[in-house]
Amino acid sequence: MTSTISKSPRTHKSGTEKAKLAASPKTQTKPLEPHDEHEHPFSAIPQSERRGPITMGLLWITMVTAFPAVLVGFEWCKQGFTFTQVLICTVLSCAILMAYAIPASQLGAVSGLSYAALSRSIFGRWGSKIVAFNLVAIFVAWYGLAALFLADGLEGLFHWKAPLMVLSVAFAFLMAANNFFGFKGVANFARFFAAPVLIVWVTYTCIKTLPACPPSLFADVTHKSFACALTTISTFIIGFAVWGNEADYWRFSKPKVRNCAIPFIVALGIGQVIFPCTGFILAKLTGISDYGAATSYMNDYSFGGLAILGAIVIGASYFAANDSNLFGSVSACENLKRWNHKGWVAVLATLGAVMAAWLSISGAAKSLESIASLNCVLVPTPTLVVLAEWFLMRKVFSRNPDCFGRVPELDELPKFKWAATIAMFSGITVGVMTSGAIPGTESLHVGICALQAWATAFLVYIPLRIIEYRRESISRSVALEALIAIPCTVEPTEITMKR
Repeated sequence: MTSTISKSPRTHKSGTEKAKLAASPKTQTKPLEPHDEHEHPFSAIPQSERRGPITMGLLWITMVTAFPAVLVGFEWCKQGFTFTQVLICTVLSCAILMAYAIPASQLGAVSGLSYAALSRSIFGRWGSKIVAFNLVAIFVAWYGLAALFLADGLEGLFHWKAPLMVLSVAFAFLMAANNFFGFKGVANFARFFAAPVLIVWVTYTCIKTLPACPPSLFADVTHKSFACALTTISTFIIGFAVWGNEADYWRFSKPKVRNCAIPFIVALGIGQVIFPCTGFILAKLTGISDYGAATSYMNDYSFGGLAILGAIVIGASYFAANDSNLFGSVSACENLKRWNHKGWVAVLATLGAVMAAWLSISGAAKSLESIASLNCVLVPTPTLVVLAEWFLMRKVFSRNPDCFGRVPELDELPKFKWAATIAMFSGITVGVMTSGAIPGTESLHVGICALQAWATAFLVYIPLRIIEYRRESISRSVALEALIAIPCTVEPTEITMKR
C-alpha cells in the first residue's frame, strides 16, 4: 500500500511529541483510499480517520453509477416493456434499496468494523467463512463482467478485430494494477473525473433525446404485465446497485444517517433511474439492442464520433468499479486466510480473468441478468441477519450487540452459530429459487427475489435468536450459581492473620 504520509524509522517519542503529532493537520487529512482498510482489517476505524459526507458521497456515486445501467435500458426495450413501466419500476426498486442500504451502511459507520469482522461473532468460525466465500464469488463474477463490458464497448468504438475473450482477459489483469501497485493517481482520476464525466455524458444524452421522443412513448401498450416488469427490473436495479458489504466502505464515514442518505438518493436517482431510462429511450428511437452497437451509437450521438473520448470515460469508469470490487474481495479473503495483500490481488485478478473468458462465451446480456439476480441475494442476506441481531439486542434485550465490540479470533468461536446460519441459508434458498438464475426454476421467478430473501432471513432469525439467547442466559445463570456454591477452603481466621 502507498500512503500520502511518508513513514520514517520508528523512534520513541515523548508524550508531548505524540500529542503534537496527533494534533498535526497532516495526520488528520489522509485521503480515503479503499486499500487503507488493511491497516484495520479486524478493528474499528478511529474517529480521527473518518471521512466527511462529500468524500464518501463522491466515492459511493462512482460505485453505483456505471455504464451497464445504460445498456440494460436497451435490453428492457428489446424485451417489450413500456417506458412507463421502466420509470415506475426503477423508482420503486430504488426505494426498496434505500430501505436496506441506509441501515446497512450505518452498521459500518457506527461500529467502524468491516463486513467480515461483523459477521464473525454472528455466524461463528465456519459460518463467517461461508459469508466471506459468497462475497468473493460474487465479486469475482462482477470483476470478470466489468472486464467483458469494457472489451465489448471498446470493440464497438474502435471496431477491433481481436477476439473478445482475449481482450476481456487482458483488461481483467490491467484492472488489478491499482490494487497491486497502489497507483492512487489512477484511482482518483477514475473516481473524481471519469465518473462525473460519465454522469454528465449520459445526462446530456438524456436531455438531448427527450425532445425527439414521440408522444406515444408514454402511451405504449404491451403484453408484459406490470408484475413481470417489476420482477425483471427490480432484480437488476437492486442486484446491480447493492453491494452487500456496505460496512466495508461506510466504516470510513462519520456515523450520521444523512451522511449516507443524501449520497444514496443522488447516486440511485442518477445511476438507476436516469441511466436506464436514457438507454431505453435511445433503443426506442434507434431499434438498437446489441451492447457494443449501443456504446458506439451513444459515442457518435454525444461526442460526434470521437471514439477516444468515449473510451476514456467508460474505460476509467469500469476501472474504478473493478478497483472497488477487488478491495471488497481482498477484505473478505483476509477473513478466509491471512496472507500478503498483493498475493490475494494476484489470485483474485486471475480468477476474474478466467470469469471474463467464460462470460465472453455465454453472452454479456444474460450474464449481467444472472449475476445481478444472485448478487442481490447472496451478499446482502447475511447483512440482514446482522441487522436483525442489532435490532434484537438494542430494542428487545436492551444491550449493545456483541458484534460491535471486540472482534474475536476464529479459534475463540464455535464452528457455527446455528440461528444465524439457518436464517442465512433460508433467505438465500428463497432468494435464489425465485431469482430465475437457475435453469428450470422459471416458474418460481415471481415477486422481488431480493426482498423475499431478506424478509425470510430476518423473520427466521428473530425467533431462533430469541430461543438461543434465552438458553445462553440460562447457561450463564447455572454457571454463576455453581461458582457461588463452591465452598470456601480458607478459614476466616487465616485471612485475618494474613492481613
